[in-house]
Amino acid sequence: VQLQASGGGSVQAGDSLRLSCVASERAFNQYAVGWFRQVPGKDRVHVATINTPGSATSYAEFVEGRFTISRDNEKSSLFLQMNNLKPEDSAVYYCAAHKFAYRYGIRPADFGSWGQGTLVTVSS
Repeated sequence: VQLQASGGGSVQAGDSLRLSCVASERAFNQYAVGWFRQVPGKDRVHVATINTPGSATSYAEFVEGRFTISRDNEKSSLFLQMNNLKPEDSAVYYCAAHKFAYRYGIRPADFGSWGQGTLVTVSS
């Protein structure tokens, strides 16, 4: 599954952004998908995951209550609504699809297809 992320930008603390990720194949509907983020010099970390039908989600503790992951299987799309952004949320955000159909995970190693990343910069 090929993925393309968009929606990043430069915002002020407290603002909102909505990231989008579009898949090239309908097979997207068979995979759990998620968002990860990475800052220079550090490992890529999990932000949120959503299961195949969109009925179950997992969030990193540092975004709980501020970010919402969702998907539209009809449009093979994934979203991340980010509210009340903080400077520490600044990172390159990646969307990803699980390696295996109908499986679920939160580790970067669980995911086999990655989008190109979209940069989010939050200033104080």
